[in-house]
Amino acid sequence: MGDAARVWRHRTGEITLDRTRVMGILNVTPDSFSDAGRYFDPDAALRHGLEMVEQGADLLDVGGESTRPGSDPVTANEEWRRIGPVIHDLANKVDIPLSVDTMKPDVAAKAIDAGASIVNDVSGMREAAMVQVVAGSRAGAVVMHMLGNPKTMQTHPQYDDVLGEVSSFLVERIRALEAAGAATEAIAVDPGVGFGKTREHNLALLRNLDRIVALGHPVVVGVSRKSFIQQLDGGESGERLSGSIAAASLAVAKGARIVRVHDVRETVRAMRVADAVLRGEKL
Repeated sequence: MGDAARVWRHRTGEITLDRTRVMGILNVTPDSFSDAGRYFDPDAALRHGLEMVEQGADLLDVGGESTRPGSDPVTANEEWRRIGPVIHDLANKVDIPLSVDTMKPDVAAKAIDAGASIVNDVSGMREAAMVQVVAGSRAGAVVMHMLGNPKTMQTHPQYDDVLGEVSSFLVERIRALEAAGAATEAIAVDPGVGFGKTREHNLALLRNLDRIVALGHPVVVGVSRKSFIQQLDGGESGERLSGSIAAASLAVAKGARIVRVHDVRETVRAMRVADAVLRGEKL
Protein backbone atom coordinates (compact mmCIF):
# COMPACT_ATOMS: atom_id res chain seq x y z
CA MET A 1 0.00 0.00 0.00
CA GLY A 2 2.96 2.29 0.42
CA ASP A 3 2.52 5.57 2.25
CA ALA A 4 -0.38 6.86 0.19
CA ALA A 5 -3.71 6.95 1.98
CA ARG A 6 -6.19 4.41 0.71
CA VAL A 7 -9.69 3.47 1.69
CA TRP A 8 -11.49 0.31 2.70
CA ARG A 9 -15.02 0.46 1.41
CA HIS A 10 -17.95 -1.12 3.22
CA ARG A 11 -21.70 -1.17 2.98
CA THR A 12 -22.33 2.22 4.56
CA GLY A 13 -19.22 4.17 3.66
CA GLU A 14 -15.47 3.84 3.74
CA ILE A 15 -12.59 3.80 6.20
CA THR A 16 -9.62 5.97 5.28
CA LEU A 17 -6.36 4.14 5.92
CA ASP A 18 -4.19 7.20 6.45
CA ARG A 19 -3.35 5.85 9.91
CA THR A 20 -3.60 2.53 11.72
CA ARG A 21 -7.20 1.65 12.45
CA VAL A 22 -8.13 -0.24 15.61
CA MET A 23 -10.84 -2.90 15.45
CA GLY A 24 -12.26 -3.68 18.87
CA ILE A 25 -13.17 -7.31 19.57
CA LEU A 26 -16.58 -7.95 21.12
CA ASN A 27 -17.10 -11.64 21.89
CA VAL A 28 -20.70 -12.42 22.82
CA THR A 29 -19.87 -15.99 23.79
CA PRO A 30 -19.77 -18.02 27.01
CA ASP A 31 -16.40 -19.60 26.18
CA SER A 32 -14.12 -16.97 24.65
CA PHE A 33 -10.44 -17.75 25.21
CA SER A 34 -9.74 -14.15 26.22
CA ASP A 35 -12.59 -12.99 28.44
CA ALA A 36 -14.24 -16.21 29.71
CA GLY A 37 -17.77 -15.12 28.77
CA ARG A 38 -17.60 -11.74 30.48
CA TYR A 39 -19.73 -10.16 27.73
CA PHE A 40 -22.11 -13.04 27.04
CA ASP A 41 -25.00 -11.05 28.50
CA PRO A 42 -26.32 -8.69 25.78
CA ASP A 43 -26.43 -5.69 28.13
CA ALA A 44 -22.85 -6.30 29.23
CA ALA A 45 -21.80 -6.70 25.58
CA LEU A 46 -23.48 -3.42 24.65
CA ARG A 47 -21.79 -1.59 27.52
CA HIS A 48 -18.40 -2.99 26.55
CA GLY A 49 -18.95 -2.04 22.90
CA LEU A 50 -19.78 1.53 23.88
CA GLU A 51 -16.75 1.59 26.18
CA MET A 52 -14.45 0.54 23.33
CA VAL A 53 -15.86 3.31 21.15
CA GLU A 54 -15.11 5.82 23.92
CA GLN A 55 -11.58 4.42 24.09
CA GLY A 56 -11.01 5.17 20.42
CA ALA A 57 -11.99 2.06 18.46
CA ASP A 58 -12.42 2.80 14.76
CA LEU A 59 -14.72 -0.18 14.23
CA LEU A 60 -16.15 -3.06 16.28
CA ASP A 61 -16.09 -6.76 15.41
CA VAL A 62 -19.00 -8.65 17.00
CA GLY A 63 -18.90 -12.44 17.19
CA GLY A 64 -21.18 -15.06 18.71
CA GLU A 65 -19.23 -18.27 18.11
CA SER A 66 -15.91 -19.03 19.75
CA THR A 67 -13.14 -19.91 17.30
CA ARG A 68 -10.53 -20.69 19.93
CA PRO A 69 -8.52 -23.87 19.26
CA GLY A 70 -10.62 -26.94 20.04
CA SER A 71 -13.93 -25.11 20.16
CA ASP A 72 -17.17 -26.71 18.99
CA PRO A 73 -19.47 -24.99 16.48
CA VAL A 74 -22.85 -23.56 17.42
CA THR A 75 -26.01 -23.45 15.33
CA ALA A 76 -26.85 -20.42 13.24
CA ASN A 77 -29.93 -19.81 15.38
CA GLU A 78 -27.92 -19.80 18.59
CA GLU A 79 -25.22 -17.59 17.11
CA TRP A 80 -27.78 -15.06 15.94
CA ARG A 81 -29.63 -15.18 19.27
CA ARG A 82 -26.40 -14.10 20.93
CA ILE A 83 -25.35 -11.28 18.61
CA GLY A 84 -28.58 -10.03 17.02
CA PRO A 85 -29.68 -7.72 19.85
CA VAL A 86 -26.12 -6.45 20.34
CA ILE A 87 -25.61 -5.51 16.69
CA HIS A 88 -29.04 -3.91 16.50
CA ASP A 89 -28.46 -1.81 19.62
CA LEU A 90 -24.91 -0.82 18.67
CA ALA A 91 -26.04 0.19 15.18
CA ASN A 92 -28.46 2.62 16.78
CA LYS A 93 -25.96 4.04 19.25
CA VAL A 94 -22.56 4.35 17.54
CA ASP A 95 -21.32 6.05 14.40
CA ILE A 96 -18.41 3.72 13.64
CA PRO A 97 -18.73 0.69 11.31
CA LEU A 98 -19.76 -2.66 12.74
CA SER A 99 -18.26 -5.94 11.57
CA VAL A 100 -19.83 -9.34 12.14
CA ASP A 101 -17.40 -12.16 12.91
CA THR A 102 -19.11 -15.23 11.47
CA MET A 103 -18.58 -18.19 9.17
CA LYS A 104 -22.31 -18.59 8.48
CA PRO A 105 -23.95 -16.88 5.48
CA ASP A 106 -27.37 -16.71 7.15
CA VAL A 107 -25.93 -14.99 10.21
CA ALA A 108 -23.96 -12.58 8.04
CA ALA A 109 -27.09 -11.65 6.08
CA LYS A 110 -29.10 -11.00 9.25
CA ALA A 111 -26.27 -8.96 10.74
CA ILE A 112 -26.08 -6.79 7.63
CA ASP A 113 -29.83 -6.20 7.81
CA ALA A 114 -29.42 -5.22 11.47
CA GLY A 115 -26.71 -2.67 10.73
CA ALA A 116 -23.38 -4.41 10.20
CA SER A 117 -21.27 -3.05 7.34
CA ILE A 118 -18.44 -5.61 7.22
CA VAL A 119 -18.26 -9.41 7.30
CA ASN A 120 -15.19 -10.96 8.95
CA ASP A 121 -15.11 -14.65 8.02
CA VAL A 122 -12.28 -16.59 9.67
CA SER A 123 -12.83 -19.46 7.23
CA GLY A 124 -11.91 -17.19 4.33
CA MET A 125 -15.35 -17.08 2.70
CA ARG A 126 -14.98 -20.61 1.41
CA GLU A 127 -18.75 -21.02 1.10
CA ALA A 128 -20.26 -19.79 -2.15
CA ALA A 129 -23.30 -18.58 -0.22
CA MET A 130 -21.12 -16.32 1.93
CA VAL A 131 -19.47 -14.88 -1.16
CA GLN A 132 -22.91 -14.08 -2.55
CA VAL A 133 -24.09 -12.45 0.69
CA VAL A 134 -21.04 -10.21 0.84
CA ALA A 135 -20.99 -9.29 -2.84
CA GLY A 136 -24.74 -8.81 -3.06
CA SER A 137 -24.92 -6.53 -0.03
CA ARG A 138 -21.79 -4.53 -0.95
CA ALA A 139 -20.45 -5.24 2.52
CA GLY A 140 -16.80 -4.89 3.36
CA ALA A 141 -15.00 -8.20 3.66
CA VAL A 142 -12.19 -9.57 5.79
CA VAL A 143 -10.87 -12.73 4.14
CA MET A 144 -8.83 -14.69 6.67
CA HIS A 145 -6.71 -17.80 6.25
CA MET A 146 -7.38 -20.72 8.56
CA LEU A 147 -6.02 -24.24 8.23
CA GLY A 148 -8.92 -26.65 8.73
CA ASN A 149 -11.47 -25.59 11.35
CA PRO A 150 -11.30 -24.32 14.94
CA LYS A 151 -11.84 -27.79 16.40
CA THR A 152 -8.75 -29.28 14.75
CA MET A 153 -6.68 -26.36 13.44
CA GLN A 154 -3.98 -26.55 16.11
CA THR A 155 -3.50 -30.32 15.82
CA HIS A 156 -0.04 -30.50 14.25
CA PRO A 157 -0.50 -27.81 11.55
CA GLN A 158 1.93 -28.34 8.69
CA TYR A 159 2.90 -26.35 5.59
CA ASP A 160 5.51 -26.79 2.90
CA ASP A 161 5.62 -22.98 2.53
CA VAL A 162 3.41 -21.13 5.00
CA LEU A 163 3.81 -17.74 3.30
CA GLY A 164 3.19 -19.10 -0.16
CA GLU A 165 0.20 -21.21 0.87
CA VAL A 166 -1.45 -18.44 2.88
CA SER A 167 -0.91 -15.95 0.05
CA SER A 168 -2.28 -18.34 -2.59
CA PHE A 169 -5.39 -19.02 -0.53
CA LEU A 170 -6.07 -15.31 -0.03
CA VAL A 171 -5.63 -14.59 -3.75
CA GLU A 172 -8.06 -17.40 -4.62
CA ARG A 173 -10.74 -16.05 -2.30
CA ILE A 174 -10.20 -12.46 -3.46
CA ARG A 175 -10.80 -13.59 -7.03
CA ALA A 176 -13.96 -15.46 -6.00
CA LEU A 177 -15.37 -12.34 -4.36
CA GLU A 178 -14.48 -10.12 -7.30
CA ALA A 179 -16.01 -12.61 -9.74
CA ALA A 180 -19.25 -12.43 -7.73
CA GLY A 181 -19.29 -8.65 -8.01
CA ALA A 182 -17.56 -7.49 -4.84
CA ALA A 183 -15.57 -4.29 -5.25
CA THR A 184 -11.82 -4.73 -5.02
CA GLU A 185 -11.68 -1.81 -2.57
CA ALA A 186 -14.10 -3.63 -0.24
CA ILE A 187 -11.79 -6.60 0.36
CA ALA A 188 -9.28 -6.77 3.20
CA VAL A 189 -7.15 -9.79 4.03
CA ASP A 190 -5.92 -11.38 7.25
CA PRO A 191 -3.11 -13.98 7.37
CA GLY A 192 -4.81 -15.69 10.30
CA VAL A 193 -2.17 -15.62 13.02
CA GLY A 194 -2.93 -18.45 15.43
CA PHE A 195 -5.46 -20.17 13.18
CA GLY A 196 -3.82 -23.44 12.25
CA LYS A 197 -0.27 -22.21 12.77
CA THR A 198 2.58 -23.08 15.09
CA ARG A 199 4.58 -20.39 16.86
CA GLU A 200 7.15 -20.59 14.06
CA HIS A 201 4.45 -20.20 11.40
CA ASN A 202 3.06 -17.14 13.19
CA LEU A 203 6.49 -15.54 13.44
CA ALA A 204 7.24 -16.24 9.79
CA LEU A 205 3.99 -14.59 8.72
CA LEU A 206 4.63 -11.51 10.85
CA ARG A 207 8.28 -11.29 9.82
CA ASN A 208 7.31 -11.39 6.15
CA LEU A 209 3.98 -9.60 6.34
CA ASP A 210 5.06 -7.28 3.54
CA ARG A 211 4.43 -10.20 1.17
CA ILE A 212 0.78 -10.25 2.25
CA VAL A 213 0.64 -6.46 1.94
CA ALA A 214 1.95 -6.83 -1.62
CA LEU A 215 -1.34 -8.52 -2.58
CA GLY A 216 -2.70 -4.97 -2.78
CA HIS A 217 -5.47 -5.14 -0.18
CA PRO A 218 -5.70 -3.67 3.32
CA VAL A 219 -4.18 -6.10 5.79
CA VAL A 220 -5.92 -6.88 9.07
CA VAL A 221 -3.81 -8.51 11.77
CA GLY A 222 -5.13 -10.13 14.94
CA VAL A 223 -2.38 -10.97 17.39
CA SER A 224 -4.13 -9.78 20.54
CA ARG A 225 -3.68 -12.15 23.50
CA LYS A 226 -2.72 -15.08 21.26
CA SER A 227 -1.00 -18.01 22.97
CA PHE A 228 2.26 -17.63 21.02
CA ILE A 229 2.81 -14.32 22.79
CA GLN A 230 2.79 -15.99 26.18
CA GLN A 231 5.15 -18.65 24.82
CA LEU A 232 7.58 -15.92 23.86
CA ASP A 233 7.40 -13.45 26.74
CA GLY A 234 7.11 -15.94 29.58
CA GLY A 235 4.24 -14.10 31.23
CA GLU A 236 1.28 -15.57 33.07
CA SER A 237 -1.87 -16.62 31.22
CA GLY A 238 -3.58 -13.24 31.66
CA GLU A 239 -0.49 -11.14 31.00
CA ARG A 240 -0.33 -10.78 27.24
CA LEU A 241 -0.87 -7.04 26.77
CA SER A 242 2.78 -6.05 26.35
CA GLY A 243 3.47 -8.77 23.82
CA SER A 244 0.22 -8.05 21.98
CA ILE A 245 1.13 -4.40 21.53
CA ALA A 246 4.68 -5.28 20.47
CA ALA A 247 3.44 -7.73 17.84
CA ALA A 248 0.79 -5.30 16.58
CA SER A 249 3.34 -2.50 16.29
CA LEU A 250 5.73 -4.71 14.32
CA ALA A 251 2.88 -5.79 12.04
CA VAL A 252 2.06 -2.14 11.38
CA ALA A 253 5.72 -1.49 10.58
CA LYS A 254 5.43 -4.25 7.96
CA GLY A 255 2.35 -2.64 6.39
CA ALA A 256 -0.73 -3.79 8.30
CA ARG A 257 -3.34 -1.02 8.47
CA ILE A 258 -5.97 -2.56 10.76
CA VAL A 259 -5.23 -4.26 14.09
CA ARG A 260 -7.90 -6.39 15.74
CA VAL A 261 -7.56 -6.12 19.52
CA HIS A 262 -9.13 -6.71 22.92
CA ASP A 263 -7.34 -3.87 24.72
CA VAL A 264 -8.49 -0.84 22.78
CA ARG A 265 -7.34 2.05 24.96
CA GLU A 266 -3.76 0.83 25.27
CA THR A 267 -3.51 -0.15 21.60
CA VAL A 268 -4.89 3.16 20.34
CA ARG A 269 -2.19 4.99 22.29
CA ALA A 270 0.52 2.65 21.06
CA MET A 271 -0.58 3.02 17.44
CA ARG A 272 -0.39 6.81 17.68
CA VAL A 273 3.28 6.44 18.54
CA ALA A 274 3.86 3.80 15.86
CA ASP A 275 2.18 5.95 13.22
CA ALA A 276 4.20 9.00 14.25
CA VAL A 277 7.43 7.07 13.80
CA LEU A 278 6.44 5.31 10.59
CA ARG A 279 4.45 8.00 8.82
CA GLY A 280 5.49 11.26 10.45
CA GLU A 281 2.09 11.94 11.94
CA LYS A 282 1.71 14.21 14.94
CA LEU A 283 1.04 12.64 18.30
